[in-house]
Amino acid sequence: MKKINMRSGCPVSNSLDIWGDKWSLLIVRDLMYAKECTYGDFLKSEEKIATNILATRLQTLELAGVISKSAHPESKAKVLYRLTEKGIDLLPLMIEIYLWGDKYFTLSAAHQAFIKEVKKDKEIFLKNVMQKLRNHI
Repeated sequence: MKKINMRSGCPVSNSLDIWGDKWSLLIVRDLMYAKECTYGDFLKSEEKIATNILATRLQTLELAGVISKSAHPESKAKVLYRLTEKGIDLLPLMIEIYLWGDKYFTLSAAHQAFIKEVKKDKEIFLKNVMQKLRNHI
């Protein structure tokens, strides 16, 4: 895999340049749940991302190779966004964020159920979800 030259030699700094804002990680989260989304799907999330921010974040994530877009099978006016292998590799990080949030925040019932599944066997959970996402690339 081709490595990207960034402004710093620090992996934390370089990673945050790509996905270190709220909206980028929420886009990745939505794609992990839905496997593919349209622009309109992202706009429907409960966090209410602004259209200009969404467009910028999608472009940044695509240029960084975290997501890809393809033609929508039912509409020429729409495109589908999917995680790439690089994006799928963010799943363990996202799960750790979920577990940290479970420790410090009150979660919705749906998120509590998700955390319960993760905690049964985190390694098997990660393996299964990553395989499902890879099958959808």
